[in-house]
Amino acid sequence: MGDALLALSILVLVFACGIYAACESWWRRRRPAPPCTGRPGHRAARQAESAMLVDAEAVVDTAFAGLDGLYDTPEAPEGEAPDPRPPAAGVRRRAAASRDPGRSAPAPRRRG
Repeated sequence: MGDALLALSILVLVFACGIYAACESWWRRRRPAPPCTGRPGHRAARQAESAMLVDAEAVVDTAFAGLDGLYDTPEAPEGEAPDPRPPAAGVRRRAAASRDPGRSAPAPRRRG
């Protein structure tokens, strides 16, 4: 008899949790939480995040300016015409990834 009561109590507990979850979701849909606008902690976090992004941009800009000379494309050798293809819109010639903008070969099919 004790085992049957234990099994039934587990079923009742699961059923009660389901009813509670359904009622809570119904309640939250009818009465949504008010929007949180401008709490002091959130405002400070947004300001700290924007300051961190400005600092990160400054670091990247400094690094790019220092290493910019390494990424210049070499000039065309004597006797060769320069590359007639213009780079994509918004891309400087030295920032172009490769001289051949054609499609790359497809990857080999995996077996197995």
